[in-house]
Amino acid sequence: MNPIKNVQPIRTQEQLASMKWALKRFCLPRDYVLFILGCETGLRVGDMLKLKSEAIRKLKKEKEKVLRVKEGKTQKIRDIYIGNCFDEVYEYAAALKSEWLFPSRKGSGPVTPTQVYRQLNKAAEFAGVDHVGNHTLRKTFGYWFYKATKDVAMLQGILNHSHPSVTLRYIGITQEETTQVLKHFSVFHD
Repeated sequence: MNPIKNVQPIRTQEQLASMKWALKRFCLPRDYVLFILGCETGLRVGDMLKLKSEAIRKLKKEKEKVLRVKEGKTQKIRDIYIGNCFDEVYEYAAALKSEWLFPSRKGSGPVTPTQVYRQLNKAAEFAGVDHVGNHTLRKTFGYWFYKATKDVAMLQGILNHSHPSVTLRYIGITQEETTQVLKHFSVFHD
């Protein structure tokens, strides 16, 4: 087994684009769509692997592209908005012959978390992105959501964390980043 990796969010648009390129070039469409869906929704890989292709196909007729998911870890039901990535996910799902949205090539079930990890790391190696694991997708969602909104309370609720400090640590908002922000902040600036 590999030593424990310091799994991080993807923090630049260039690295996100590189990962998308590498997944399209060197992996299956399944792996690319899983990456897109994970980064856009913050769903855990384990929860995405339980999704059925029919659930996506049914959303075609719905105005709001909201997917209802029961989280494995918390057992909570969540409504996940997937409108930002729906077209790519739907195009992929519509062509699937499997009941699973992310089918394994071996057997009739979904791909395993171990195989997802392998594919993500394969793409990361080609893309030059370090510290990638299955939580990278969820952390990337959280990181970019926080950067866009600065709403740690809402993000804490989305990720089902117990405390804002847990959320900030999870998405990799470090003391160094906080210090950088404070260097350019003053109550008395115009």
